[in-house]
Amino acid sequence: MIVSTTLNELNQQLKQRRRQFPDEKIGLVPTMGFLHDGHASMMKRAKEECGYVVLSVFVNPLQFGPNEDFDRYPRDRERDTAIAENNGIDLLFMPSLEEMYPKKPLTKVLISEVTERLCGASRPGHFDGVGTVVSKLFNLIRPDRAYFGMKDAQQVAVVERMVFDLNIPVEIVRCQTLREFDGLAMSSRNVFLNEGERAQAVILFKALEQAEGWITEPGMTAPELKKRLNAFIGQAPLAEIDYAELLEYPDLSEPGADMELKNYPHALIIALAVKFGKTRLIDNRIVEPYGGA
Repeated sequence: MIVSTTLNELNQQLKQRRRQFPDEKIGLVPTMGFLHDGHASMMKRAKEECGYVVLSVFVNPLQFGPNEDFDRYPRDRERDTAIAENNGIDLLFMPSLEEMYPKKPLTKVLISEVTERLCGASRPGHFDGVGTVVSKLFNLIRPDRAYFGMKDAQQVAVVERMVFDLNIPVEIVRCQTLREFDGLAMSSRNVFLNEGERAQAVILFKALEQAEGWITEPGMTAPELKKRLNAFIGQAPLAEIDYAELLEYPDLSEPGADMELKNYPHALIIALAVKFGKTRLIDNRIVEPYGGA
């Protein structure tokens, strides 16, 4: 495995590889590091589908608000390097902040509408930062396929729309959420949960399980489902709900308030964001039309 920390090194390695193997598919797994088994599953899938795989590890400040956890976000370069090598990564790109943003960026990629709900509503500017850094990575690496985890389903929808609107020649591959033994979605932020918070955080997974069943009930509507979701999560004393929503996916529009959900003609997303102490967790489930999972 080759480790590159500068744009010049990255460019030289990719140019050399493309000269040697011009027809080879290049895969990209973009991450913010502190890798876990969910990341590993994306690396493995990329290796199965691509001849050469690049993993990027970069904590992007543009997607953090002024009162968020950029400085606190967990980092471990040595551990990430070992995990990348153990999962067959060919090129690990680990740039510094100064390398990615040598000057204050005056250009940003702004995606509207799909960014205005869920995390976009509670984290203003977050998806501007996501769109900007992902477009930079796409321009630098020019992958054929890029792999994103569905734990952050809104991010996937935003990136897919950006790629579609700007005709970026990359296939976005959706990767399923991996979970702990009790259903908690794997996340780099889970390390911040204390014992009591960790025990209660499983309420997110339980709420998704309940909600998928509620959707099939005769007469169930979106407002009633959201009411039940909030009440169910509220059973956990430490849970501070940011949102518990039901929207169409991937455009994230509001479903008709009076429409019966079990016969809804479009895919729906049950999306949650809940804080336990200082740690904000997200989770979701996509429900296909007519109640199919």
